[in-house]
Amino acid sequence: MHIWRVYSDRRSIAPRALSALAIFWLLTGWACAASPVQPETAGPQVLLLTIDGPLTPSMNEYFVRGLGKAAEFDSQNTLVILQLNTPGGSIDVMNSMVQEMRASLVPVVVYVAPRGAMAGSAGAVITMAGQASSMAPETSIGAASPVGGGGEDLGSTMEAKTKNILKATVRSLTEKRGAQAAALAEQMIETAEAVSAQEALEAGLVDFISVDLNELLRQLDGFEVETGAGKLVLHTQGANVNPLDPSLIEQLLSFLTNPNVLVLLLNIGAAAILIEIYSPGGWVAGFIGVVSLAMAAYGLGLLPVNWFGLVFLIIAFVLFILDIKAPTHGALTVAGIGSMITGMLVLFNSPKMPAFQTVSIPLVVISSLFTGGIFLGILIFAVRAQKAPLRMVVDTLVGRTATVTIPLAPSGQVRVGGEMWSADLVEGEGRRVERGERVQIVAVAGLRLKVRPLDE
Repeated sequence: MHIWRVYSDRRSIAPRALSALAIFWLLTGWACAASPVQPETAGPQVLLLTIDGPLTPSMNEYFVRGLGKAAEFDSQNTLVILQLNTPGGSIDVMNSMVQEMRASLVPVVVYVAPRGAMAGSAGAVITMAGQASSMAPETSIGAASPVGGGGEDLGSTMEAKTKNILKATVRSLTEKRGAQAAALAEQMIETAEAVSAQEALEAGLVDFISVDLNELLRQLDGFEVETGAGKLVLHTQGANVNPLDPSLIEQLLSFLTNPNVLVLLLNIGAAAILIEIYSPGGWVAGFIGVVSLAMAAYGLGLLPVNWFGLVFLIIAFVLFILDIKAPTHGALTVAGIGSMITGMLVLFNSPKMPAFQTVSIPLVVISSLFTGGIFLGILIFAVRAQKAPLRMVVDTLVGRTATVTIPLAPSGQVRVGGEMWSADLVEGEGRRVERGERVQIVAVAGLRLKVRPLDE
């Protein structure tokens, strides 16, 4: 009886997989270990944090880590400057950052920079929460009206509740800045009002307009703020600025909130998984596919996507598998490509999706066509394999040598390469051929081999 192919290198798959996982976790540990920030010299210390992009949980982790680093210094002689450029983000992330900022014993100054930057939506509330705030010229702040998790307008009741809570929050944050600042903050919530840096300064919503960080430090010297520990006069003359960069993992997680990156990850993951399904036995394609889809799932969980698009992506995946298992000359693959393009566009390009969270349509089309091309290639090989006559495989066995695995007396079993075959000694061979001896294949009879010892 013919036993189907057993690859001799299967035993090495587990060690290789364990080695890959070990390297992965070592790199993860190295990436998570943030380099310590130590003051260069005695004197005032400034810890500079930079947030550039939508507010995500990874940004919140970075901010909390920065406050923790700052707390290790002398709180009476330390200042945190948060350089901010964001179109907005999650209300939950915003609330967490505001709470951490207001409870901090180290004063936090929010600086909307560089030129052309914005503190949009949730970023506007974070700017108001700073113990002091400044904006670079040609920057903007506002448009803080809440929207739903999918970028859609909220229902009237939920909208009223959310707006009232946010307006109460900004009133408490601006109560010491005067009535004009509080009114402007409420308009940002109620009517999505947005203003320039100069308009925000005139209303008292921010404290300074600073061309650069050095000017901001000069303006802050002698400025009085109120922290969780009480009132504090800032001393920033000659302060040492200590930048704290996001860790590799924080950068990676933030990178995963880019819809264009998620499109590529979804395509790579789908292609790798289907390659593994078509040609099982390895682990590289499957590992890459699982990791890519896991990272894409993380990013999708953070963005306000339209989850209905996943239905089309699942349909595309099913169509690709069906076309591999039951070839239809590429018809299902073409349908799968169309379903994938539709799913990507629905997922990220909902008409009510904020502009900074949309995806490039050409990227969606090109990447989907590329993925579909890979599957068409797989399909071509599958069809050719099905049409290839079995005799071609059989003919290649004649004349080859094999190793006896079950003694031939006169029947037994041999191994040819990575395959196990039932075998019989040719007529006239009376002696027993023991395990481990070499034999030559002289004929193939159905699923049995005819062999003779090599010493003959």
